[in-house]
Amino acid sequence: MRWLRLLLLLLLVPLAACATNGAPATYLVEVKGPYTLDTGDVVRVSVYGEAELTKSYKVDDGGAVAMPLIGAVKVRGKTTQQAAAAITAALAAGYIREPSVAVEIDTYRPFFIQGAVKTGGQFPYVYGMSVRAAISTAGGYSETADRSRAVVYRRQGNQMVKGIVNLDFPIYPGDTIVISERWL
Repeated sequence: MRWLRLLLLLLLVPLAACATNGAPATYLVEVKGPYTLDTGDVVRVSVYGEAELTKSYKVDDGGAVAMPLIGAVKVRGKTTQQAAAAITAALAAGYIREPSVAVEIDTYRPFFIQGAVKTGGQFPYVYGMSVRAAISTAGGYSETADRSRAVVYRRQGNQMVKGIVNLDFPIYPGDTIVISERWL
């Protein structure tokens, strides 16, 4: 009898460990790296001593911000520090002597959620959001939702990549989240 219990314990413990491992195998979408600007972001540009240039600008479809004096400056794919450097260089090219420019995010571009949620669509991004927070923003799950995972589509360079993720996975502005339906 004692041997039987020991045998059952040795067989069931590894299986129990497999059953509780709910983590997705791998993430194809990147979760690290500095935030880069893209269409839909609104940036606050501060030019020291130039009140008429200091305001918020929206990144247009071409990935640029249009400012007085210098026109469109490409900022798509750049960090806020790189965007500040590009604007500084444009202003220094004959408009302002030794400009001091700072760029910060005013409003992030939205994220998108669809599938088995109550209200799918486009929603404003809040820094530090997870898939779980995005689902809450969309009104929660529908009755038939798969509540254990989600699919995130994210642009990485010139590619759109897909990853099956858990609910605590961080999302970024511009991400598309798809909640699948569960099959009974």
